[in-house]
Amino acid sequence: MTLLVVSAHAGDFVWRAAGAIALATSRGRRAKVLCLSFGERGESAKAWREGKTLDEIKEIRRGEAENAAAVLGAEIEFLDAGDYPLRETPELVDRMVRVYREVNPSVVLTHPPADPYNGDHPAAARMALQARVLAQAIGYDAPGEPLGAPPVFFFEPHQPEQCDFKPNVLLDITEVFDTKRKAMECLPAQQHMWDYYTDLAKRRGVQVKRNAGPNLGLPHHTMGEAYMRLYPQVTGELA
Repeated sequence: MTLLVVSAHAGDFVWRAAGAIALATSRGRRAKVLCLSFGERGESAKAWREGKTLDEIKEIRRGEAENAAAVLGAEIEFLDAGDYPLRETPELVDRMVRVYREVNPSVVLTHPPADPYNGDHPAAARMALQARVLAQAIGYDAPGEPLGAPPVFFFEPHQPEQCDFKPNVLLDITEVFDTKRKAMECLPAQQHMWDYYTDLAKRRGVQVKRNAGPNLGLPHHTMGEAYMRLYPQVTGELA
């Protein structure tokens, strides 16, 4: 099992998917985060107000994301494609195809395709999905073997109701939530998000318990992450 997380900005993978990443790595699985940008223009207001230069801000955000990935036990790669706006180009999609071929993921996590508050997020999602399809094509000119059909899960956006986000997968992250919190605390550039995503994990944890049934022995303080599955699940048994 290998997990690939496509993140528009340096912090997105931490807030939205750190629980899934920590669960994977705690079970001996490979996890790789692909950051398309550092979030240097649109998600680093504190550094801009302190008078930092663009290059300085990139290095700050790179360091934060690297520290968070290390806490989670994940690999991380930055494409430095720029943000606000994150521009969709054939060259960037091709670079992503090569990452898909190298990682050969069993599962892909990325942004949902709608976000009226931040156009970079759906842009990342569109490119992640396009690259996945191209990586499956035997005739596409990129190193490695053609990809199979890894399921894609959209992680929860900051404003779910405005992004047509209706979760159909709830992930119990109770056993690794402390790790997720430590990873979040590696991102002081966005400290205002720490408590927001802690509270969100509590709310999703309540839904985990309610949907799992009363007899599974879940802890009282269950923590969760929410996802939307894009492609149908293939199964030989309904459960």
